[in-house]
Amino acid sequence: MPDMPIATLTLNPTVDVSYTIPKLVTDQKAHATATRYDPGGNGVNVARGLVSLGVHAHACLITGGEIGTLLTRLLADHAGYLHPVQVDGETRINCTLLQDKPPLQYEVDGVGPLVTDDAIAEISDIFLKSAENGIGVLTGSIPPGVHRDVYARLTQELRKHNARAVVDAQSSLLQEALPQHPYLIKPNRYELELLCGRKLPRIEDVAREARALHEEGVEHVCVSLGGEGALFVDDSGTYYAPSPQVEVISTVGAGDSMVAGLIFALMQGKESSDVLRFGVACGSATATTPGTRIFTEPEARVLMDEISVERLK
Repeated sequence: MPDMPIATLTLNPTVDVSYTIPKLVTDQKAHATATRYDPGGNGVNVARGLVSLGVHAHACLITGGEIGTLLTRLLADHAGYLHPVQVDGETRINCTLLQDKPPLQYEVDGVGPLVTDDAIAEISDIFLKSAENGIGVLTGSIPPGVHRDVYARLTQELRKHNARAVVDAQSSLLQEALPQHPYLIKPNRYELELLCGRKLPRIEDVAREARALHEEGVEHVCVSLGGEGALFVDDSGTYYAPSPQVEVISTVGAGDSMVAGLIFALMQGKESSDVLRFGVACGSATATTPGTRIFTEPEARVLMDEISVERLK
């Protein structure tokens, strides 16, 4: 694999707490049968996935208070290089409830601390220098105080640092970054529907809109389709891969794991079909893990042979 720096930016990280419970009952206390605490936030999860694949990514993030201290400690073994910038307030806590019978998943996202312009300038400088001549990953929500054009500005700045931008974000965060021609984007079907302003019920509909984004200047477009798999578009064509048949335990971090797999395969110079196959394998492997744990490389490799890729165009 080429010696290329990869940096992830997480402006609104979290400590992910997951509880496995028998069942939620109104007005009754639910006793957990298992609990996990993991470092979280989309960019953090991408960094964790890359480390699982042997890539020592730079994890750049905003932290605050005692929860931020816990997050940094939890992340110490899950990032190649850790670059926290501290702010006032507390890092958020996200909670996932995994009900046994019937199998249901509930998620509650916390609110992050207010982040000043000075803090954004400091973490942006660290991120851009860490990604220079490599790849910068911009993903996840933004905390209070941060302008919604932040990913667009950083995508433009990455180009000045001879770096490629990967953008995986919702609504206007992604919309504003598109004119800067990111190297890779990974919207899910719902996010793509928001971008084009209409429902996309068929795979062919998703493919058409993904190709349109590619033609507008995005080098690689991957659309995650949940249980239906994913679709990938680049100069070589349009590819579709259904999800392998696995027992889904928790979907937390599955999309971020897919991003890590896509980046890893692209950096190895894999053919487009294999890039998609490996991304789907990493995302699916994470979906089989408990709580907020993410995949290991052996778990992803096992699924590779179960994933077929169809060229659509």
